[in-house]
Amino acid sequence: MYLIGLTGGIASGKSTVSRLLSELGAFIIDADAIARSLAEPKAPLWEKFVEHFGRSIVQPDGTLNRRRIGELVFSNQQERKWIDETAHPLIRSEIWRRIEECRKAAVPIVVLDVPLLYEVGWNDFTDEDWVVYVDAAAQLRRLMARDQLPEDSARRRIEAQMDLAEKAKRADLVIDNSKDELTTRRQVEQYWQALESRVHHG
Repeated sequence: MYLIGLTGGIASGKSTVSRLLSELGAFIIDADAIARSLAEPKAPLWEKFVEHFGRSIVQPDGTLNRRRIGELVFSNQQERKWIDETAHPLIRSEIWRRIEECRKAAVPIVVLDVPLLYEVGWNDFTDEDWVVYVDAAAQLRRLMARDQLPEDSARRRIEAQMDLAEKAKRADLVIDNSKDELTTRRQVEQYWQALESRVHHG
């Protein structure tokens, strides 16, 4: 089984690339989706969040108020550390479980879609890493538009992650998502076909 690590920065377009790969037949293990499922009402991460932050982060429908948690976490280094130390082991064990399932099912190529691939050391387990890249100005603009954030809040969120240019330097392959989706799609198709050919035909 060949394991690709797919990462990027916040608002770089990693989800778009993940979707395009899925459309091409890639098996995706999505760390964000796993984190969301663990934070559903009464799930393990939900319980820990409510215990730590109190009921003020729970919305009337029982779900977590992600925006409120984001505000608490991105403005406070200690809270971010607490979340990392609490969430990562739970997410990691579920990712491992899914990787093992893929191995047993002889899935030839698995894409591990992880925002913090380098920050938490997941790249130690991958065969190669792909980074979705946009320049800093575009990243800031897209994040402000996507999450309706003022510039200072958006900058804080970007700065909480490893610099995207640094990630691109470490990558085996960089997907430039600065232009339109069609341009990105063409790159993804080309890279995926080359990878399939390599994995299947050596």
